[in-house]
Amino acid sequence: MAFHPVCKAEDLPVGALKAVTVGGEKIVVYHLDDGYYATQAVCPHMFAPLSRGKIIDGHLIQCPLHRARFDIRSGEVVEWANFPPGIQLLNVVRSERALKTFPVKLKAGTVYVKTDEPA
Repeated sequence: MAFHPVCKAEDLPVGALKAVTVGGEKIVVYHLDDGYYATQAVCPHMFAPLSRGKIIDGHLIQCPLHRARFDIRSGEVVEWANFPPGIQLLNVVRSERALKTFPVKLKAGTVYVKTDEPA
């Protein structure tokens, strides 16, 4: 496991997110009020790209497809897919799953994400 540089801190202002591929993983890096975070790049419901989602309430990512919401800091499901009406029928097959998260550190103005791949 190793930390990999993903961007300069100045290139990711508070409230922004960025899709990257690092260490063989597709990841979204977020800059929230309380720091930098990283999660898997796709929603575990129907694999929509979270980089096209919205950060809401300062720490949640909302999937652009079916509006599932996840806590960016922990990956926990806050609200499972709920749009459009009727999507709940699919939820029987696609049960709730948290997002995979990755450790992030800031060093000398660069944001690093830790993955299972060696440096």
